[in-house]
Amino acid sequence: MTGVSVCSGTVSSIKSIWETRIKKTKEDLKKQQDLKAGVGRVRHNWEDRIILAKLKEKVLIADGRVILRIEQEEWKTLPRALVHFPQLMEWQLHRIGLQTIPHFVSSFENLIVLDLSRNSITEIPQEIGKLMKLRELLVSYNRVQTIPGELGCCQNLEKLELAGNRDLDQLPLEISNLRKLYHLDLSLNQFTEIPESVVRLPALQWLDMGGNRLQSLPHDIHRMEKLHTMWLQRNELETLPDNICYMQSLDTLVLSNNKLHNIPSMMEDMNNLRFVNFRDNPLTYEVKLPTAPQNSEEDEDREMFGREFMRLYCQEARKRVTAMLDMHNINSPQSNYTSELNVNFKALAESTPSL
Repeated sequence: MTGVSVCSGTVSSIKSIWETRIKKTKEDLKKQQDLKAGVGRVRHNWEDRIILAKLKEKVLIADGRVILRIEQEEWKTLPRALVHFPQLMEWQLHRIGLQTIPHFVSSFENLIVLDLSRNSITEIPQEIGKLMKLRELLVSYNRVQTIPGELGCCQNLEKLELAGNRDLDQLPLEISNLRKLYHLDLSLNQFTEIPESVVRLPALQWLDMGGNRLQSLPHDIHRMEKLHTMWLQRNELETLPDNICYMQSLDTLVLSNNKLHNIPSMMEDMNNLRFVNFRDNPLTYEVKLPTAPQNSEEDEDREMFGREFMRLYCQEARKRVTAMLDMHNINSPQSNYTSELNVNFKALAESTPSL
């Protein structure tokens, strides 16, 4: 009996020792975890301070605006610490490899200019629609494929540049809600037509859709009443709608490197059109400009495929049509020939010797 008591006491002692050791181990482990957490918090706070200090170096004041300017550095994402600068009015972030526009961009209610050109951005977040003071959104030469309808909520937006985004080929109808937008750059994308939302923009004055895949222009293009500059070079246009002649505000029209066969004759009456370029199109007729006097003040304006070329081309086209009508004893139309007549006389010309 005595031996049993000793054995039982020994087991109890060992159990007590192990329980003490286990408890101490757990306490030590918790201390280590707390210490690591504390170090992590210190490190995190220290990193935040470093980031804030680095961002602070990028903030400057120019023309009365608080601007964040970063160029040619590596910032694939923007740190959350940026929200400590709510007074920012402009972001100028160029060639920094930025891949996303942070959703917390909506926190910057004072933003007027958002310039994120030449990065690797793939999408524009819906939160962009909360920037009610935004006037300029510049996201050219990125990888944006779609535009959120919420952008139409930026009612003070005046300038939108989306050039060179590779696969971009559509705009949401909500874009037409941008009542102050006067400058739109959609060049070097994949558009096959001018979006209806663009035609509806009431204040649009400057449009660049060069380097797309436009195959035709909308018949109601004359609804763009305030448009004075339109760049349509390097597309696939074969014809122009007659209603382009009613764009009375149009001052500059570039149509080089398309597939145009004819010029609507009524364009001759577009007196406000000061610069036009039809170079590198397979036009039906050859027109040569008369030699200008040496040292003429008009030398600089005599673009070979420009305004005077257009006028002479329209006159030549009328002569050809009249001659064809006379040859076939058909009365001349009372008004200027239209694109419909062009189609008819094209078939006629194929069966008639050249004049």
